[in-house]
Amino acid sequence: MPKTPRRNPASHGCSSPLPSDPDAARQAAFEAMDRMRDILISRYSGGLSPASLALAYMDWALHLQAAPGKQLEMVQKAFRKSSRLSTYLLSTMGQEEADRCIEPLSGDNRFQDPAWRKQPFGIWSQSFLLTQQWWHNLTHDVPGVSPHHEEVVSFVARQLLDVYSPSNNPFTNPEVLERARETGGRNFIDGFNNWREDVSRQIQRKPPVGTEDFIPGEDVAVTPGKVVFRNHLIELIQYSPATKEVHPEPILIVPAWIMKYYILDLSPGNSMIKYLTEQGFTVFAISWRNPSADDHDLSLNDYRRMGVMDALEAINAICPDRKVHATGYCLGGTLLSIAASAMARDGDDRLASVSLLAAQTDFSEPGELALFIDHSQMHFLESIMWNRGFLSADEMAGAFQLLRSNDLLWSRLVREYMMGERAPMFDLMAWNADTTRMPYRMHAEYLKKLYINNDLANGRFMVEGRPVTLQGLRAPIFAVGTEHDHVAPWRSVHKIHQLADTDITFTLTNGGHNAGIVSEPGHNGRHYHIAHHRHRDQILSPDQWLEAAKEKSGSWWDGWSAWLAKHSSPDMVRPPRMGAARKGYPVLDEAPGTYVFER
Repeated sequence: MPKTPRRNPASHGCSSPLPSDPDAARQAAFEAMDRMRDILISRYSGGLSPASLALAYMDWALHLQAAPGKQLEMVQKAFRKSSRLSTYLLSTMGQEEADRCIEPLSGDNRFQDPAWRKQPFGIWSQSFLLTQQWWHNLTHDVPGVSPHHEEVVSFVARQLLDVYSPSNNPFTNPEVLERARETGGRNFIDGFNNWREDVSRQIQRKPPVGTEDFIPGEDVAVTPGKVVFRNHLIELIQYSPATKEVHPEPILIVPAWIMKYYILDLSPGNSMIKYLTEQGFTVFAISWRNPSADDHDLSLNDYRRMGVMDALEAINAICPDRKVHATGYCLGGTLLSIAASAMARDGDDRLASVSLLAAQTDFSEPGELALFIDHSQMHFLESIMWNRGFLSADEMAGAFQLLRSNDLLWSRLVREYMMGERAPMFDLMAWNADTTRMPYRMHAEYLKKLYINNDLANGRFMVEGRPVTLQGLRAPIFAVGTEHDHVAPWRSVHKIHQLADTDITFTLTNGGHNAGIVSEPGHNGRHYHIAHHRHRDQILSPDQWLEAAKEKSGSWWDGWSAWLAKHSSPDMVRPPRMGAARKGYPVLDEAPGTYVFER
């Protein structure tokens, strides 16, 4: 079993001993002073770098000040919007309702209730939406502003405006006022109790209300299986067969280590792992350990070696002479693509296929998460992780909530604290609250090498001292993107066509980063587009691909299962035994194992 990586005491914490060399000691002391400054600031900035925000603002403000054409354009737009609002006000005179002068953006459901068309709520909502549109125009297309700074300024302006949205004020929200009338104000008492309970749980570091009804091994993650391998970083789970015969090639699932693996094994009705076993596949899944400060020096290569490669060794012992269908989700897909590229470089042909689910390989267009990633923010995050040894779930959750503040922050405030309603807990939401950490070195390497430098797409990513490229992959690829993905935008996922010189089947499914992947057959309203690309075919742009791809109703799982069966050996075989004790892989525990319970 691999030895536990040890933390380098000279690189962690302000109380660490300084190096013996005087010059190195002085340099370490100076760097520690800067780190401590960042740590103190982070307590008040929510983990955001003030320097990064200031640079974005100054870039935008200075260029706007030097752009008289843009200033005149915005003055003209202000007059036009004032005219539209005035016309709307005149049309409402003597009428209870009137046609809107501006519609909310797609996905903005704050003003969908018919009560927002009545006065004075219509005036307030229309004024807010016109103001929001004007600020969007003001923060975009300012000559000379860098695209990153433009997006940061626009994002901050949007967050500040949302504070003053009439939907977030109990006295200007007609839905809240109607609920107060119906309940005699009881909704505010219930809302206060909800707020008090949430604050109490946060202080006690307890998960949200209702998560106690979704315990791994009892309510979720209940697909039968055994832990057949364990090292410091992973537990490998082999799932019990659900059919008398199985496809010869097993499936290895590599989930993201930013989350607990059982998003792919939620309730029996929406478990991808259970579905695959019922389709006649032997399924193995990695369950990542939740790292602590002692895992400070775990690297991205440790995750590849102790995660993907050690799991493959175990599977090869249990299913000898069989290639493996390797599947990676989110960060797990990115890690799998690195491992598969290194295997191809070294002539290792153990993979029958590679499936990448909502996983990026080219980070030149990483989506809205890039708002929080630049060199200044990177240094700030490094300082936070340097002090703790890891990036906690709090910082990651805060970033995701800001990206979707209307859905995850403000709508919850209105529903639970003003309306006095508790949203019912369900399996995906409970899983989302079961957070994990990421070690300092690994996460710093991930952000620098992939997000900032884009080394993998540019052929500069080093594995064991030599670069790897996705062009060397020869195993067929099945890639999945989701329509409303804030983490791995589907057009970014689609770039795998430009990087891998092999046959690629690409699927675009409706839903977001999580709900789009957890898309079981029978789920109402599901559809997906799918198209096959042979390595000699002309590469289409994402929009060209979408226009040419076939649209199908139902779950993309069915299309993927058929694709896996097509790329498997034709004859079915008896299921393999659980583990291989004689080869050093005995059954260690029942699924879901022990690592999934680490907090």
